[in-house]
Amino acid sequence: MSVHYTLNLRVFWPLVTGLCTALVCLYHVLRGNGGVPAEPPDGADGGFPLLKAAVLLLLGYVLLRCRHAVRQRFLPRPPRLGGHPALSPRPFGEPGLGILLESYYEHEVRLSPHVLGHSKAHVSRIVGELVRAGRARTSPGPIPGGALALAFRGDFIQVGSAYEQHKIRRPDSFDVLVPLRLPPLVALEPRSLGAEPALAPAFRGCFLCAIKAPPVPSGAPSGHWLRDCKPFADGFCVDVRGRRHLSATLVLRWFQSHLQRSLATVRYSLEGRCRVSLTPGGLEQPPTLHILPCRTDYGCCRLSMAVRLIPAVHLGDGVFLVAPLLPPSPAGPLSELPGGLRPEALWGVNTARQEQKLLSWLQERAPPGACYLKCLQLLKALRDLGARGLDPTAATHWGRILSSYVLKTALLAVLLREGVPAQVWDEVHLGERLEEVVQFLRDCLLQRRALFHCVLGPGGAAAEVGPLPKVLREAAPVDLLAAFDQRPRELTAARLLSTWRRLPQLLRAYGGPRYLARCPPPRSQRTQGSPEDEP
Repeated sequence: MSVHYTLNLRVFWPLVTGLCTALVCLYHVLRGNGGVPAEPPDGADGGFPLLKAAVLLLLGYVLLRCRHAVRQRFLPRPPRLGGHPALSPRPFGEPGLGILLESYYEHEVRLSPHVLGHSKAHVSRIVGELVRAGRARTSPGPIPGGALALAFRGDFIQVGSAYEQHKIRRPDSFDVLVPLRLPPLVALEPRSLGAEPALAPAFRGCFLCAIKAPPVPSGAPSGHWLRDCKPFADGFCVDVRGRRHLSATLVLRWFQSHLQRSLATVRYSLEGRCRVSLTPGGLEQPPTLHILPCRTDYGCCRLSMAVRLIPAVHLGDGVFLVAPLLPPSPAGPLSELPGGLRPEALWGVNTARQEQKLLSWLQERAPPGACYLKCLQLLKALRDLGARGLDPTAATHWGRILSSYVLKTALLAVLLREGVPAQVWDEVHLGERLEEVVQFLRDCLLQRRALFHCVLGPGGAAAEVGPLPKVLREAAPVDLLAAFDQRPRELTAARLLSTWRRLPQLLRAYGGPRYLARCPPPRSQRTQGSPEDEP
């Protein structure tokens, strides 16, 4: 991937001025030390050439700093929207959507690979020390001696957009899975809830995870398993339909307390490099590790970062069970679900490993110059532009419906559709491909088509990402947007299409060089109607 850097004139010209001044001074110093200087003629000042050079450099620097103000003073002003176009001069032409997208991408969206690499390495070092301390530390827990308690497996898995090469703007937030190790006497029996007719669509993508005895050799005694496993069941499980099921709420509560104890162990050793703190979380938001650079740390590209630490239970074949992201209930926290189910016993599935393999497979298949990752980054930027001007409640619904995961799934669905040649994803067709994904999202929001999981849904890429656990292969596919009501989906589709149609005007207003902002918006965008009637 080619990297383009933009010259910062505010730093460049002072550096040039200082360098020239230093060279002139060095020249005169070396000239004076080389021998006895000749006596200047009467009336001449030997220090005048040095003073003259310094004054000229200072004058040149002042003129360069005032260049922008002089140009703004003498260049004609842009025409007002209400004025007559024939009476207003137009010094610049109207740039096309491709130029605006490229400019906005370079100035507002693109993330420096250098800064991102340093940030990921810094996060890996800090989280690695924390996880290793958590593995070495014996958890007191509810079980004497911790023989049947949960424990850290000792590794961590980096997931999310920062590790899939489509993060935008700033590398200040990361997601990390922290796998947990179950006791040897405990095995899991997961079951999908996709076939439960009494459940709302928001819960059909969840799983139940009952505990059972692990397989034992023939002839081995197994009658005392329930008695031996009772401490673990009392500390981490709840009763659902007469069986003990692993509880995401209880596991998360233990995970947070164990993280606090592990952080207290490594905090002193990290004081010279950074300041760390832990914010407790819940089912909606996992615990967040905040990393702040120290004043004495002179490392390159040190930023304040937030790392979400997600407890994960390994299901098999690189698939993990995590706490589910359930939609907020208007009546408050749920206490019970239909069919005797309990919300604290629900689990979600994380297939980040398979999605990373799928993106790598697409990268190998795509021709040089393919723009699908760039298209996904601009799609996120389009979502952020559409959220401007919304009240906090509407902005929350907008961001929840058009989450980064939904946008990535929509892009992968368009990429994996049959009959789409790879050549059309060349960078010269970036605007067309972006419009295609927006139209696909609009159809999904208006229920004209379903947005299934890119790996688990029908027609997914399960063959390209390797084997999957049996419970996932047999799970019923669930629409990712089925949890949202019809009215919010229609409003989101209308605003998404309106944002796309007003995109050139938004790009001129919120990003890019100053000369693009002086261009008037196209005539077709000055008379747009209300977005509610656009779909």
